[in-house]
Amino acid sequence: MFRPKLPTMPLPTGTVTPPAVVEPTTITPGTPAPPPAPTAPAPPSRPVVQPTPGTALALVGGGTAVVLVVGAVLVSMLLAVAVTAASLAICALVIRSLVNAQHRR
Repeated sequence: MFRPKLPTMPLPTGTVTPPAVVEPTTITPGTPAPPPAPTAPAPPSRPVVQPTPGTALALVGGGTAVVLVVGAVLVSMLLAVAVTAASLAICALVIRSLVNAQHRR
Protein backbone atom coordinates (compact mmCIF):
# COMPACT_ATOMS: atom_id res chain seq x y z
CA MET A 1 0.00 0.00 0.00
CA PHE A 2 2.81 2.42 0.85
CA ARG A 3 5.20 1.31 -1.88
CA PRO A 4 5.39 3.61 -4.89
CA LYS A 5 4.24 2.21 -8.19
CA LEU A 6 6.64 3.07 -10.98
CA PRO A 7 5.06 3.62 -14.38
CA THR A 8 6.14 1.33 -17.17
CA MET A 9 7.17 2.66 -20.55
CA PRO A 10 4.56 1.73 -23.14
CA LEU A 11 5.75 0.07 -26.33
CA PRO A 12 5.49 2.21 -29.47
CA THR A 13 2.43 1.52 -31.57
CA GLY A 14 2.08 1.96 -35.31
CA THR A 15 4.86 2.37 -37.82
CA VAL A 16 7.75 4.71 -37.25
CA THR A 17 8.97 6.59 -40.33
CA PRO A 18 12.53 7.84 -40.57
CA PRO A 19 12.99 11.62 -40.78
CA ALA A 20 12.99 13.17 -44.24
CA VAL A 21 16.34 14.12 -45.75
CA VAL A 22 16.85 17.87 -46.07
CA GLU A 23 18.91 18.95 -49.04
CA PRO A 24 20.88 22.22 -48.87
CA THR A 25 19.89 25.03 -51.22
CA THR A 26 22.08 27.62 -52.78
CA ILE A 27 21.64 31.32 -52.12
CA THR A 28 21.45 33.50 -55.19
CA PRO A 29 22.09 37.21 -54.70
CA GLY A 30 19.24 39.46 -55.78
CA THR A 31 19.14 43.12 -56.68
CA PRO A 32 20.39 45.36 -53.86
CA ALA A 33 17.77 47.37 -52.03
CA PRO A 34 17.92 51.15 -52.50
CA PRO A 35 19.24 53.04 -49.49
CA PRO A 36 16.50 54.51 -47.29
CA ALA A 37 15.65 58.15 -47.85
CA PRO A 38 16.67 60.49 -45.03
CA THR A 39 13.74 61.51 -42.88
CA ALA A 40 13.24 64.49 -40.62
CA PRO A 41 13.62 63.82 -36.90
CA ALA A 42 10.32 63.00 -35.24
CA PRO A 43 8.95 65.46 -32.70
CA PRO A 44 9.02 64.32 -29.07
CA SER A 45 6.31 61.77 -28.51
CA ARG A 46 5.36 63.16 -25.12
CA PRO A 47 5.03 66.85 -24.34
CA VAL A 48 6.61 68.27 -21.22
CA VAL A 49 4.10 68.50 -18.38
CA GLN A 50 3.92 71.90 -16.75
CA PRO A 51 2.53 71.58 -13.21
CA THR A 52 0.01 74.24 -12.39
CA PRO A 53 -0.69 75.45 -8.86
CA GLY A 54 -3.87 73.37 -8.85
CA THR A 55 -2.11 70.12 -9.71
CA ALA A 56 0.67 70.84 -7.22
CA LEU A 57 -1.94 71.43 -4.52
CA ALA A 58 -3.71 68.19 -5.48
CA LEU A 59 -0.44 66.25 -5.26
CA VAL A 60 0.35 67.72 -1.85
CA GLY A 61 -3.17 66.97 -0.63
CA GLY A 62 -3.03 63.40 -1.94
CA GLY A 63 0.35 62.80 -0.35
CA THR A 64 -0.86 64.19 2.96
CA ALA A 65 -3.92 61.93 2.85
CA VAL A 66 -1.77 58.87 2.17
CA VAL A 67 0.57 59.73 5.05
CA LEU A 68 -2.36 60.25 7.42
CA VAL A 69 -4.04 56.97 6.45
CA VAL A 70 -0.82 54.96 6.77
CA GLY A 71 -0.08 56.65 10.11
CA ALA A 72 -3.55 55.86 11.43
CA VAL A 73 -3.20 52.21 10.43
CA LEU A 74 0.21 51.91 12.09
CA VAL A 75 -0.98 53.63 15.28
CA SER A 76 -4.02 51.36 15.48
CA MET A 77 -1.80 48.30 15.08
CA LEU A 78 0.49 49.56 17.84
CA LEU A 79 -2.53 50.19 20.07
CA ALA A 80 -3.82 46.66 19.42
CA VAL A 81 -0.45 45.20 20.44
CA ALA A 82 -0.37 47.35 23.59
CA VAL A 83 -3.90 46.33 24.63
CA THR A 84 -3.08 42.66 24.04
CA ALA A 85 0.10 42.92 26.10
CA ALA A 86 -1.72 44.65 28.94
CA SER A 87 -4.48 42.05 29.02
CA LEU A 88 -1.93 39.23 29.00
CA ALA A 89 -0.09 40.88 31.89
CA ILE A 90 -3.31 41.16 33.89
CA CYS A 91 -4.16 37.51 33.17
CA ALA A 92 -0.68 36.46 34.30
CA LEU A 93 -1.05 38.40 37.56
CA VAL A 94 -4.45 36.85 38.27
CA ILE A 95 -3.20 33.33 37.56
CA ARG A 96 -0.12 33.92 39.73
CA SER A 97 -2.24 35.13 42.62
CA LEU A 98 -4.54 32.13 42.29
CA VAL A 99 -1.60 29.72 42.29
CA ASN A 100 -0.04 31.45 45.31
CA ALA A 101 -3.39 31.32 47.16
CA GLN A 102 -3.55 27.54 46.55
CA HIS A 103 -0.07 27.01 48.04
CA ARG A 104 -0.89 28.99 51.21
CA ARG A 105 -3.87 26.82 52.12
